[in-house]
Amino acid sequence: MSLNRIVTSCETVLFRHRPAVIVLFVLATLFLLFKASQIKLDAAFTKNIPLQHEYMQTYMQHAKDFGGANNILVSVCDAKGNIFNPDFFASFKKIHDQIYYLPGVDRSLVKSLYSPSTRFVEVVEDGFAGGPVIPAEFAPTPEGLAVVKSNVEKAGIVGRMVADDFSCAMVTAQLLDVDPDTQQKLDTIKFAAELEQQVRGQYQNENLTVHIIGFAKMVGDVADGAKGVLAFFAVAIVITTIMVYLFSGSVMLTLLPIVCSLIAVIWQMGTLTVLGFGIDPMSILVPFLVFAIGVSHGVQMINATGKNVALGMDAKTAAQASFRKLLIPGGIALLSDTVGFLTLLIIEIGVIRELAITASLGVGIIILTNLILLPVLMSYVKFSDKYKQKVQTPHPRIEKFWYNLSAFATPKYAVIILLATAALFALGWQQSSYLKIGDLHPGAPALHESSVYNQDTFLITDRYAISVDYINVMVETPANGCTFHDVMNRVDQFQWQMENVPGVQSAVSLASVSKSINAAYNEGNMKWKVLPRTTESLVQSSSRVETSTGLLNGDCSVMPVILFLNDHKAETIETVVAAAKKAGAELSTDEVKFKLASGPVGVMAATNEAVAAAQTPMMWYVYGAVIVLCLISFRSVKATVSVIVPLYVVSVLATALMTKLEIGLTVSTLPVIALGVGIGVDYGIYILSNMTQLLRDGMPLRQAYFTALKETGSAVLFTGVTLAIGVSTWVFSALKFQVDMGILLTFMFLVNMLGAILVLPALAAFFWRKNN
Repeated sequence: MSLNRIVTSCETVLFRHRPAVIVLFVLATLFLLFKASQIKLDAAFTKNIPLQHEYMQTYMQHAKDFGGANNILVSVCDAKGNIFNPDFFASFKKIHDQIYYLPGVDRSLVKSLYSPSTRFVEVVEDGFAGGPVIPAEFAPTPEGLAVVKSNVEKAGIVGRMVADDFSCAMVTAQLLDVDPDTQQKLDTIKFAAELEQQVRGQYQNENLTVHIIGFAKMVGDVADGAKGVLAFFAVAIVITTIMVYLFSGSVMLTLLPIVCSLIAVIWQMGTLTVLGFGIDPMSILVPFLVFAIGVSHGVQMINATGKNVALGMDAKTAAQASFRKLLIPGGIALLSDTVGFLTLLIIEIGVIRELAITASLGVGIIILTNLILLPVLMSYVKFSDKYKQKVQTPHPRIEKFWYNLSAFATPKYAVIILLATAALFALGWQQSSYLKIGDLHPGAPALHESSVYNQDTFLITDRYAISVDYINVMVETPANGCTFHDVMNRVDQFQWQMENVPGVQSAVSLASVSKSINAAYNEGNMKWKVLPRTTESLVQSSSRVETSTGLLNGDCSVMPVILFLNDHKAETIETVVAAAKKAGAELSTDEVKFKLASGPVGVMAATNEAVAAAQTPMMWYVYGAVIVLCLISFRSVKATVSVIVPLYVVSVLATALMTKLEIGLTVSTLPVIALGVGIGVDYGIYILSNMTQLLRDGMPLRQAYFTALKETGSAVLFTGVTLAIGVSTWVFSALKFQVDMGILLTFMFLVNMLGAILVLPALAAFFWRKNN
């Protein structure tokens, strides 16, 4: 059965049973509205990492012994700049206990000055002496505080658990994936709220400041910022409604596409709940895009119906004709969007896959709401004589504008447009080659530099000797590997090589600690700060190091080398990972393996590599899907190329813009390219679907393009401008990633629209020369 026969059959069924169709949509909308009201923000650490990546396999394998990268750091600072006073220690103990008992915290991995595992060791006349940094009998007297300060210095934790200038002290904790009390997946957003209320909210005052960072806290801050998306959504609805009214000149024709697009959003949210999904804060912008795409197709429908009414048809006949005319091009455009979004599923990162499902589901629903429900509703509209008169007599200036624009479909002007396009493409291609994979700025990239979270990050980085950006390289050996000189020497060599890599601030391993202990056994003589060569001496120097330090596991078969980096910029991570792979390959043997990676930067490195690996295949799949669907729709290679070329040029220019604005290709920005392609293809399909039949009938190309512009040009121009205005308001968002997406989408909406009305006809001027 041909596509036209399928469309005719659908038309017959729908318009013969219009009341039943409307009742079904109303019932479905009420049910899904109830379900949509139950949707929750859903964020989890494991959704943000590529679990199948080799680094993350290592990470998951050793997470039980060494903890994961899902940790929190709470720095408590004394306003006067000296923590050694009774009030500070009283508050610090309460904060330690408060964090210890928070649901979802792995209590065995909570560390601070008050942890029993935080110990000091010193050389005395009879050998070694030591104990907890804060003794069991501690009292916050001047004498007791002096003892603690001395113990802190002996423990070597200045710069790690205590700030370099003694102005702050740190509590660190690892989080569990499953809440042991409820046996449910840890609610990261709820945990972040509790952390904020019960720690910062309860203890911060004029004498004490609390600074909190970590994945859970970052997600909580993003979720708080995401609540503002509702305000931007409301602004977008208002702007779009005003623009649609200015375009249509009718209250009813304004309300219908807006309502149908909102119904699409309701169905999307409700269906996600039915399928058991929540919505991730990083996907919170997708409903707006669904609304925008719905309005785009809705405007085409009301535009076509209005023109049919102006030709003398009644409302029902006009709506049927519009349905018949637009279902195939509109359906192909929306299927292109849907398939384009589904290509994101190739990226093995949970948050991107959920975004792909959310976006493709929403766009697929638009086929029902804006290509089926909307024309049925429009068949009941009473078109006034004033409206018919307005459509029948278009403004002379608009007619002149379209006619002048149609000149781009002539060879004379087409050459100019194509040369300019080629120049822009070459410039964009050259600039896009500098696109970086990963974050390009310090702090959490999803939030502004001035955000509380990033200011906390900068304070902790500034006051402590260690960086919050660290990566663990796991050294796997046979059991008791730390008692063999060759094994420990390889660990030591690896650490030395990495300490000399640009971007590495410092490093620590069991080997470096064992050297210090060996020197201590020899009266602190620095000449003895070497690895002992005998097993007995190695046992003596390494046995003092507890597993709680994170430098070895229970049987000493895994010994991480912890590398503290200057930052987590893409270039830093790439340099350090490349050096670690090279050094690890040189030092590995059959029994000693250097494996990447754990720690926050290990997760970032895996994510960056997953994004880099998926970038090119994703674009191939997106364009492959669009090409196939265009070929099915137009049954013409020339028409398909005319649609695809402007799209690809805009994709290249968008990556060049990212380079210019220092926006890295990350989990949050990678989907924008697919989204831009999916939405941009609509413009070309609508214009060319009007042109191709006229060209087959032998109409001159310029006249065919002029007719297409009069039919759909206003709707395409309106849609591009309206969508761009809507997303441009995102520059005022509290979320940095929303600002970045707003800039990129504004660019892609506008430039894709320009590509469709300028570059597409210029290409057509050469492909359909016989029609010139």
